[in-house]
Amino acid sequence: MTDTATTLSDRPVRIHTDVAAKARLKARYASEWRFKWLGAGAVALAGFFLLLLLSTIVTQALPAFRANYLTLPVDLSAAKVDPANVLAADYNVIVQDALSGKFPDATDRQARRLLRGLVSTGSGVLLRKEIQADPSMLGRTVDIDVPLDDFADLYLKGLLAKRGGSQSLSGVTVSAVTGDVDVAFPDDKVLRLARAAGATEAENGALRLTGSAESFLLQVGGGTIKLTELAPGTAGATTAKGTVYEAIDSAAGPMPAELRTIGTPEANRKITDREIVWLDDLKAQGAVESRWNSLFFFTGASREPELAGIWGAVVGSFLTMIVTLSISFPIGVAAAIYLEEFAPKNRLTGIIEVNINNLAAVPSIVFGLLGLAVFLNAFGLPRSAPVVGGMVLALMTLPIIIIASRASLRAVPPSIREAALGIGASRVQTVFHHVLPLAMPGIMTGTILGMAHALGETAPLLMIGMVAFIVDIPGGFTEPATILPVQIFMWADFPEVGFQQKTSAAILILLGFLIVMNAIAVILRKRFERRW
Repeated sequence: MTDTATTLSDRPVRIHTDVAAKARLKARYASEWRFKWLGAGAVALAGFFLLLLLSTIVTQALPAFRANYLTLPVDLSAAKVDPANVLAADYNVIVQDALSGKFPDATDRQARRLLRGLVSTGSGVLLRKEIQADPSMLGRTVDIDVPLDDFADLYLKGLLAKRGGSQSLSGVTVSAVTGDVDVAFPDDKVLRLARAAGATEAENGALRLTGSAESFLLQVGGGTIKLTELAPGTAGATTAKGTVYEAIDSAAGPMPAELRTIGTPEANRKITDREIVWLDDLKAQGAVESRWNSLFFFTGASREPELAGIWGAVVGSFLTMIVTLSISFPIGVAAAIYLEEFAPKNRLTGIIEVNINNLAAVPSIVFGLLGLAVFLNAFGLPRSAPVVGGMVLALMTLPIIIIASRASLRAVPPSIREAALGIGASRVQTVFHHVLPLAMPGIMTGTILGMAHALGETAPLLMIGMVAFIVDIPGGFTEPATILPVQIFMWADFPEVGFQQKTSAAILILLGFLIVMNAIAVILRKRFERRW
C-alpha cells in the first residue's frame, strides 16, 4: 500500500493507512484465511469418511475372496458308486464316511453330528459333478477337496473365535485315555489362570469352566482334554476334571503338556470346542488349504454361505442392461433430436420438456410400480425376468439420456448448422451428418452415466419380483434372474455371518463396475471433447 494524501479543509487525510483501516484489512484477510481452511477441512472430512467407508467394506470383503478346503480320501469303489448309475449314489454319505475315517473316536451321535457339520452340505453335489466330469475317478480311492462349512471356514480365518495364549506345563498325570478323566497338576498355575479367565466358583472352592468362561484345552499324551472343573489339591497341587476330545496315546506317569485357551467363551460363538480341536488337528495334518474362492465368482445363489456366488447376479445384470440400453438409447436420442432440432417451440413442447425434467427427479420406486401395473399385470410378462427389469430401468433412464443428449446437441455451434444448410444440405442431412457426430461424445457420456445409475438401482426391481431366490444361472431374457444390487440386498438380510462378507465382496464388485463405467465416460469426454 502507498500513502496517499488529499486536502480537505486544509487537513491532510490518509486513506487505508490509519489504524481503523488496517484493522479492517487484517480482519478481511483473517476471514479469507478461515474460509479457505474451513473449505479445506470440509474436503478433508469428506475424504476421511469416504476412506473410512471404503476401508470398512474392503476389510469385511477380503476374507470372502478366499475359502478353506478340506482334502479327503473318498472311496469310489463299485460298492459305493455303481458305474452304470452314477447319479444313484449318495455322495453326502461318501464324504461323511471319509471324514469319519479321520476321527474314528467320534462314535456317539452328537460327535458324529458335529463332525458332519465341518464340511459344506453341498460337498456331495460337488463330488458328483467332479465324477461326471472325470469318470476315471470311479473304482478307486481318490483325494478330493471339499469346502468347509461357513463356521469352520470363519474360525480358520480367525473371525469366529479369539484364540488365547498357550502355556507349557510339566508333571501332568491323567487317569484314563478316553471319556471323562481326572487330571493332576503339580502346582496351582492352571488354577490361577482359570480364576482370571472368569471361571465360576462353586461352594466347595472348586472352579467350574462353564460356557460363559474361556475354554481350557489341554494337549497331553497325543490327545486333547477339555477341562471342566478345577480344584486346589494338597501341597499346592491342582486337581481337575475334563472330557477327552482326542484319544490319549498313554496315561502312564507324569507327562509334559500344553494348555491352550480360547478367549471367546463357547456360549458366545457358533463353533464348539470339539469342532475347534478337530479343525486344528486337520490343519496340523496339512489337510486344510486356503485357496481362491472360485465358488463365489462362478456359482449362483445358495442358502449356504460357503456355496453362494454372484455369477447368476452378474449374468442377470448383463441381460438387464442389454434390454435397458436397447430401449433407452435409441428412443432417448431420437426424442432429444426431435425436441432440439425439429420440434416447434410452442406450449405443447414446453409441457413435454417440463415433464421430462420432472421425470428425471421422480423416485425410482414409482417406475417399479408402473412396471408392476403395466408390464406384469396388464401385459402378463414373466415376473423376475431381465426383459421386464430392463424395460423398467429403461423408463427410468430415458429422461437422463434425453436431457444429456439435448445438452450435447445444444453445445454444437450454430455455425455448423448454418454452414451445412448454406451448401444445400437438408435439415435431416445437417443433423445426422454434421450435428449428431459432433454431439455423440456427450451423448455417449450421458448414456453411460445413465446406465451406471440404472445398474445401481434396487427399488424398482423389487416391485417386479426380481428379489426372488434364483439358484440357476439365467440363460435368456425371459428366464427368472436377479441383479447385483438385489443380490446384495438379499444377502444383507440373511443372519449368517458368512453372508456379511459376501455382501461386502459383492458391493466391491458392483463399485468396480460403476467405476469402470464412469471411467469410460470420462475417457470418452476427454478423448472427443471439442472446444468451440
